[in-house]
Amino acid sequence: MFLALREMRHSKARYSLIMVIMLLVSFLVLFVTGLARGLAYANISALENMPANYFVVQSDADHTFRRSQLSDTELAAVRNVTGDAKATPLGVQTSTVTAADADVKADITFFAVDMQGMLAPEVTEGAGITNEVQGSAVVDSKLEESGVTIGSTIQDQASGMSWTVAGFVKDSSYSHTPVVYINQLDWQAMKQGAVQGGSGSGNAPYNVIALKVSSAQASEIAKQQSNVEVITQKQAISSVPGYSAEQNSLLMMIVFLFVIAAVVLAVFFYVITIQKTSQFGILKAMGTKMSYLAWSVVGQVMLLSVASLALSLLLTLGMNMGLPDAMPFQLDGQTMILTSVLFIGMSLLGSLISVARVAKVDALEAIGRTGA
Repeated sequence: MFLALREMRHSKARYSLIMVIMLLVSFLVLFVTGLARGLAYANISALENMPANYFVVQSDADHTFRRSQLSDTELAAVRNVTGDAKATPLGVQTSTVTAADADVKADITFFAVDMQGMLAPEVTEGAGITNEVQGSAVVDSKLEESGVTIGSTIQDQASGMSWTVAGFVKDSSYSHTPVVYINQLDWQAMKQGAVQGGSGSGNAPYNVIALKVSSAQASEIAKQQSNVEVITQKQAISSVPGYSAEQNSLLMMIVFLFVIAAVVLAVFFYVITIQKTSQFGILKAMGTKMSYLAWSVVGQVMLLSVASLALSLLLTLGMNMGLPDAMPFQLDGQTMILTSVLFIGMSLLGSLISVARVAKVDALEAIGRTGA
């Protein structure tokens, strides 16, 4: 490490330029990773924040909520295994709503839940709603950006039903649309084609049953019910329309960025190593061990990687503070640590090419070339 530090101190301009390149590459990797995570969260935050760990769906629905149709019969059978508190129905319906006072149209997803159950939304502004009163809804705060306020009336274009916004929740999106939470009375009225305050005969089906159970109970439900399938929260998230395709594309971009970063850094240090062939030959002739020379090369890469990564993290966090709220960007501690470890690992992997070059340096040949 002594040799590495002395050389970096002596050639400040050269290593400063390399550090700038590593800084830009690591910043790009972190920024794209944050955008990918932000897009993912904007797509499935309503599911990701649910306390449920399993979901019961129709067996031929391909794990997609909106394709599934479950009745009270399936709900009763599931609750016989889990109990009432650990199994709650969920209705999912994508639609378009208008807000007369805001003069806007917005694509939304209705979530019909038991307002006393585990899926009841946590209101951050305004008030919650109950199961007994129709015509009130709790909506995602993204609708607030469209001009919807507490007390606004939103109308569903498909059914013609209207709701008064009672409160807002944060981070509740499904398939990139804000979620509107309604109670089960309004869900039944919507599905039966009734106007607000009307009544209908029979019960409209729900889409899924959310569970908070052990794996053993989930397996027991799947065995007892032949026409349903029990899926995990991760499987449910992967089945959100567009989620897998979007994330696979972004993941491929991130992988290519890591590969490009490793190649660029490997080429830079390989060129520098070639330029120092004579110096390495002289050091070998003086009896310097190969392990010392290898650690010198790897140490330089490690120091530059860690320093540039630290600066890029600060730059990314600063950029995040200045980004508009409409831009989905999320970079939590776990993601930053994983990305940083991968970046340093790829940098060190690229440095092994330079180490292999140093190992091939012949001391006598290098001394002869220097003397000539």
